[in-house]
Amino acid sequence: MNHRIRHIIRKEFIQAFREPRMRVLLFLPPLVQLMIFGYAVNLDVEHVRLGWADEDRTPETLELRHAFEGSGRFSILPLAGGEAAVEDALDRGRVQAVIRLAPGFARDIRRGQTAAVQILVDGTNSNTASIVANYAAEIVSRYAAERMAERIEARLLEATMAAGAPVGLRAPALAARSRVWFNPDLRSRNYFVPGVVVNIIALVTLMLTALAIVREKELGTMEQLMVTPIRPLELMLGKTLPFALVGLFDLALVSGAALLIFQVPFRGRGLMLLAAAVLFLLSTLGVGLFLSTVSQTQQQAMMGSFFFFAPALMLSGFAFPIRNMPEAVQWLTLLNPVRYFLEIVRGVFLKGSGFAELWPQMLALAVFGAAILGSSALRFHKRLD
Repeated sequence: MNHRIRHIIRKEFIQAFREPRMRVLLFLPPLVQLMIFGYAVNLDVEHVRLGWADEDRTPETLELRHAFEGSGRFSILPLAGGEAAVEDALDRGRVQAVIRLAPGFARDIRRGQTAAVQILVDGTNSNTASIVANYAAEIVSRYAAERMAERIEARLLEATMAAGAPVGLRAPALAARSRVWFNPDLRSRNYFVPGVVVNIIALVTLMLTALAIVREKELGTMEQLMVTPIRPLELMLGKTLPFALVGLFDLALVSGAALLIFQVPFRGRGLMLLAAAVLFLLSTLGVGLFLSTVSQTQQQAMMGSFFFFAPALMLSGFAFPIRNMPEAVQWLTLLNPVRYFLEIVRGVFLKGSGFAELWPQMLALAVFGAAILGSSALRFHKRLD
């Protein structure tokens, strides 16, 4: 039995590396996805084009402008012409946000009254708009706190001069100190790149398994295999094990690139990641095996692979948090093996989680993998019989 399986595995590797289409599927998707999600897909907002509509033109407004310039995130574009200039800059996309200061801004500050700062943000991209608005509001709040401190100091000085002795002022203070765990720099790359590991293993193993078996049908060699002494179980193992090894190779390739090229932290244990990948492969190989039994051509198998992969990816939490989805969809994600493997990969990479924290996800992968691969194997065996 081992001898026959070994020969089938050798045949699959030779056939896979000999066919140009299969070579592309083996190596191109991992590299392309890694480069795209590592370099191109970046939700961080590090450079903002900011329109500056200063209708007061006083030292106070100039000081606020210097606060924005000193943050290093904003590139200031002066806007002259009032509301029409602001609308034109936003409509044409020349700026992502506008700070508008009405006449009397400095006068209100000197009198101790409320001075308004209007922040206009281009909301075409809601994520970017939210981040830019938070950046601008933080700088304005810091500026307001500094002006308040100066005013308190001035009042203390007046009270001291009037009393002829130092006057103290006790006021409650609240200092907020935030600390971000697991991803201190809030780099979106650290969030997306580990997810590429899941994408590559799922897509490559799913598609290659389905295509490898359907190809035998198209070439007419499946009948030849059926009349040989090879048993259905041996044929199934010989067809799936090579692509399981390919999936583990892609796991090592992408993980190594994530560490060396993109400097993504890896705080967990490699054996934990490997064990989770093996359990996840049970599901992807099982789905690929099932698609091979319902497809008659490689085009059908490829379309079936994408039909399964796209919804599974969208419902995994790869790009969109599951907690933001409708409640019915959140329940549906519990049937998605990709979700559990994604949680494990991010937990191992970013949090350093171990079996004690991730055993529910490991158990779910084992249950889904056994059920999917077992049912697909029975269907595959029945069709060969």
